[in-house]
Parts: sequence; C-alpha cells; structure tokens
Amino acid sequence: MSKRLRKPIKKEKDFSDKILKILSQSANKAFNYKQIGAKLELDDTQSRNQIIKDLKILASQNKIIESEPGKYLVKAVSQDYYEGKIDMTGRKTAYFVCTEMEEDVFIPTNNLNHAFDKDIVKVYVYNRRKGKRPEGEVIEVIERNKTDFVGVIDIQANFAFVSTANPKMYTDIFIPKDKIGEAEQGDVVLVHIEDWPARADSPFGSVIKVLGKPGEHDTEIHAILAEYGLPSEFPIEVETFAQKIDTSIEESEIAKRRDMRDTLTFTIDPKDAKDFDDALSFKKLENGNYEIGIHIADVSHYLQEGTILDDEAYQRATSVYLVDRVVPMLPEVLSNFACSLRPNEEKYTFSAIFEITEKSQVVNQWFGRTVIYSDQRFSYEEAQYIIETKDDVIPEEISITGSSYQVSEEIVSATLKMDELAKIFRKRRMADGAISFDKVEVKFNLDEAGEPQGVYFKVSKDANHLIEEFMLLANKKVAEYIGKQKKTFIYRIHDEPNEDKLIAMQTVIAKFGYKIDFRNKGDISKSLNALMEEVNGKKEQNLIDTLAIRSMSKAKYSTDNIGHYGLAFDYYSHFTSPIRRYPDVMVHRLLQHYLDGGKSADEETYETKCVHSSTMEGLATNAERDSIKYMQVKYMQDHQDQEFLGVISGVTEWGIYVEIIENKCEGMCRIRDIKDDYYTFDEKQYALTGATSGKLLQLGDEIYVKVKNADLVKKQLDFNFLRRIEEPIK
Repeated sequence: MSKRLRKPIKKEKDFSDKILKILSQSANKAFNYKQIGAKLELDDTQSRNQIIKDLKILASQNKIIESEPGKYLVKAVSQDYYEGKIDMTGRKTAYFVCTEMEEDVFIPTNNLNHAFDKDIVKVYVYNRRKGKRPEGEVIEVIERNKTDFVGVIDIQANFAFVSTANPKMYTDIFIPKDKIGEAEQGDVVLVHIEDWPARADSPFGSVIKVLGKPGEHDTEIHAILAEYGLPSEFPIEVETFAQKIDTSIEESEIAKRRDMRDTLTFTIDPKDAKDFDDALSFKKLENGNYEIGIHIADVSHYLQEGTILDDEAYQRATSVYLVDRVVPMLPEVLSNFACSLRPNEEKYTFSAIFEITEKSQVVNQWFGRTVIYSDQRFSYEEAQYIIETKDDVIPEEISITGSSYQVSEEIVSATLKMDELAKIFRKRRMADGAISFDKVEVKFNLDEAGEPQGVYFKVSKDANHLIEEFMLLANKKVAEYIGKQKKTFIYRIHDEPNEDKLIAMQTVIAKFGYKIDFRNKGDISKSLNALMEEVNGKKEQNLIDTLAIRSMSKAKYSTDNIGHYGLAFDYYSHFTSPIRRYPDVMVHRLLQHYLDGGKSADEETYETKCVHSSTMEGLATNAERDSIKYMQVKYMQDHQDQEFLGVISGVTEWGIYVEIIENKCEGMCRIRDIKDDYYTFDEKQYALTGATSGKLLQLGDEIYVKVKNADLVKKQLDFNFLRRIEEPIK
C-alpha cells in the first residue's frame, strides 16, 4: 500500500519585510514574536518559529535591536528607510522621490499601502539587485497631499462609489449611505476621504459638495477648481467686510504721498482686462533725461494685516485665470474698482520712479507711496498701432471704445519714446544672457454662454514688450534696493536649467537639425535664444518651445536670493501685480517698512509664506491648463467630421500624441487605431516602426487625423490616424 502523501504546509519563507514594517509603524514600541504573529494574523507553530528566526536574523544584521529579552525595536536610524514624496504614474504604480536617493525608487501597486500622489511617506527600500532599479514599500503615510477629490458618483442600494477622472488616482472612494448627502446618480461631486481601514479595498469618504451633471459647462469649470482645492466664490463675511472698506480718496491721505496727478499717466492692458495693476507716467526733464514712473495699485493701503480679508487673500495667494472667467484674489470692490487704475480717476499707488537717459541708463531712483490720475487707457492692440504707424488716430476696428478716436500728441510721443527705451533694455538683457520665451498662447472666442466659437493665438509684440521691460525694471530695482541692505525680503528666484532635461531635449531637437551649446551657462542661454528664433513660425515651434520651458527650473518665491537665471538678474522680486498676487502685497509692506527705517523682518515667517505662495501658484497654473484642455476638447466636439493636419508631438509605447497645427489642440492616436501597419515602439528613435513597411512615425512628422472621441470629463482627445502628409486621400 502506497504511503499517503502529506500535503506540505504552505508557509511564507521570509517575514523580514513585514516584521520591519510593523516595527517601523510603531518605532518606539518593542514587540515579541507573539505580538508580531498577532499583527500578521499568524498563530500556527511553523509561522511563529519562522518569525522568531527572522527576528534573530534582522537583529544580527543590525536592522533591529533586542531592547529586552525576546522584545525588539526597529533601529532608530536605518539606511533602508527614507522619507520623501510619492509620484504616481497613470498605471497604478509609483516612484518614490527622495533627495537622499540617487535615483527614484519604484513602488509596485501592492506596496503603495494607501499612499496617494504627492503624499509625504516613509519608505523601506529593498536590497538592490545589481543592475536593477531599486524597489520599495510605503511603510507610513506621513502627510496627505490632499484629502478632497472630484469624481462621478455611482449610487447603489445602501452605499455609493465615487470614481475620479484623475489617471493618478488608482482607487475609487466608498461612500456610506448616510454620507451621500444631496447627490443623485451620476452627479459630479466633491468628496472628502475620512479613513482607509486596513482591510478595506477603498478609502471611506463623504460627499461635501454636489457640483452638477457631467459635461455641463459650469459643472466642469467648478470641478477643475475643486480638484485643486481652489475656491469659486468668496465667503459672505469676506464680501461684507470688503464692501465696508472706505475707498474714497482723502486729502489727508494725499498729503502723506507724492502727488503725481499732473504728470502724464496712462495704462496699457489686454482689451478685456478689468483689474489694472499698473500705470506708466512720462515726463521729459530739462537735462534731456526722462522721468518714468511705474505706478502700482496700492493694495496694501486697503488690505490691512490681521483682517479676515487679508487672511482670505493670503490663503488664495493668487488670482486664477481660467479660460472663461477670473477667480480673483480680492473681492471685486477692490480688484475691479478701488484698486484698479482706471482712466480719469484718482488712485492711491505705490511707485518706482526712475530718471533714465537716452541710452536707457538709470541715473536716479525713488520708491514710495503716490497718488496718480490716469489720462488714458490703451489696449495692447491700440498701443501697438501707435508704435507701428506713429499715427494719432486709433481706427474703429481695434478701438476699445467701438469707434475711432484721436490720441493726444504728448501721449503718442511718450509711447514712442518708451518703446525706444524698452527696446534698449530688452537688447541689453538678452546680451546679459536672459532667455526669451515668447510661447504662443491659445485663446478662445467665446459666445455669451461660454461656448467656444473659434481659436486664436496671443503673440507678444512691441507693446507687450514695452510694458514687460518697465515692469521688469521696477521688480529688479526694488529687489536690488532691499537686497543690498541684506534685509529679509521676498525674491522671485529661478535656478539654472536641469542639465539632464536639456540633454533629453537635445536628443529630440537633433531630429529637426537643431542643437544646444553646453559649454557654459552663458552659452546655454544664447543657444536657447538662437533656437527660439530659428523655430519661430515652423511646424515644430510649439513642441520645441514646450520642451525648452520644461527643461527650465521652476521660478518660485524665496527669502534666499539666488538670482533669476531666465532673466539674467542678480536681484528680482514681484512688485507690480498686487491685485492678483499676494507676494507683491508682502513686497509692498516690507518695502514701506524699510523705507520707514524698520528692522529686518523675521526670515522664517516670510519663508513659510513664500512656500505657500509658490504652492498656490502651481495649483492655479494647473487649473488654468486644465481649463484650456477642457475648452479644446469642447471645441473639437463640434468638429468631429473634419480632417485636421497635425504634427506628432510625443511618442510612447501605447501611441502617438498629435498637436493640430491650426488650433494647437493635442490628442492621442492609440497604436491599436493605426491600421496601415503593425507598429512597435522604438525608444531610441522616439518613433513607432511599421513591421511590414519599415516606415517610421516620429516626432515632428505631419499626419492627418480625425477626432475619434472627445471626453469632456477626462479632458481628453482621441484621434483616428488617417494618413501621412505625402500619402493621397483614399
């Protein structure tokens, strides 16, 4: 009789990683093998013996300490544990980014342990295998990046789930029946994650706001704001407070200021602007030099520290410019009226006034509070017309008044002279190594309902550069004035470009016949400027502009001045837009404090405010970008039967990104939808290669596409590949 084979007990060979995780989660508490077994829900003898064995091995490796007989603590400092940030991919995996690690650590889905994108986490990094990317496991979520998410609710009998369109959110959110609120099936909602029980597949949350039905215009715009934690309206108490502010111009206040009301002053802004932050004044001096004043709305006169209005402005930190609306930092009574430097009105301002020679040399400067009277408001188009034609009659077709009108001779003369001086400033900046990014901005013509009727491109011209150069001058000189006193100040800093990104960019642009000179910092900036000039107007311009901008470090606010690489300035700050940027308000306050002889402010306090302002700026930028994507998708929904010529702007293993030349809308042609051959991804060539024909689809190639799907909720365009540009219509 044959022996009956005994089925071996299935055991886990090594509990080391799980033991380390348990001990790490309670770093100051000692555990014995029974307590660890209970945590792992293992109570059989074989498993317990394995735990005892693994504990002794870990102790011998100095990874844990036997604090008393049979009890173990994780070592206080272990070379295998790191703190850093999670960077989710769109494939439910992540990378752990940590300054202590030379390369990012791969985190598989089952090792995320409830961590989300951008969470601050503690990670255990496994022993590296030679030639392999390091892998790790999240041991602890130290700080959530966000707990509020936007998604669509699916209501069942006794519960609901909310799924988000965010490709980096790898789970849906469970909503108990009593926390669904007023939401109805299929609504877009804002949910707050309250808990994620250890054994639950999904986090538990509650609906905190119903945003509307998917695809509706206001729903999607409010969803964009909510996704980034940005407000859509002011609390009633803040609006009430703002309405009660005395916004009248008082003689007693004028007496404290430099009176500039009799000096020629005007504004140049976008034609649809309502908040005019800045005005320019112009006076020719007897010595032949020019006195040019850069007058900035004196927001800090109305926005007093310690008030609920100031708290709200600080929390917002910036106005948000969405494709169809502005979400202002300040209530309308201030942003569009009291602080806005509107024509034919007296206004309180904070000014930087310079004496400038014919050769654009600054020979004198003055900073302080003023009162002005704006004689004229121009749009950029009107000022550009004066610069180009030197004519004093603005024609009806570009006039913001709706009819033609005559401009005074002194304003025409001032505009032309300031244009001359600005061009000298700009030329000098470029010679010093500044980088010129005049990236084309996509704008939409919207009807009254906010529906896109057409696309146009905003391009910077001389009038834009005129304003830009004088704003840069004021920002630079204010920062220089305080910086040389070595006092705490808020700088706008910009580090040198990331060399790895530049090298990656070089690989791409080489396919178009361009190159970057890497010999030194100055050569890089000159090389980038030459590149920007060379690609201007070419089909690959937008792609290369985007790559160049991405290779740059991000500008941010800091009390630690390292200069501004992109502008080639040793000192730079933001002084010129306090209606829409809180850092400018803080700069005004600090400047006045120092003009009054005040001591250096607390650096740590202002550094915290700098970090907050930079963070909020980033969120606003993301929201603005998403609103443009949304409007592009909406626009393309109405053009689904149309063929478009596009340029391949990206190549991946799952398909090609295509940017339509005539409107800059970008979408994806998935590899499975390209039917003329079987394609595989060639990473070295940034191309898809046809198995039969050997033909390539690579960056910069022009192809014809048609819209396959336009998803408003995901803000995503899918294209069908039709043919290459050289192929005939079938």
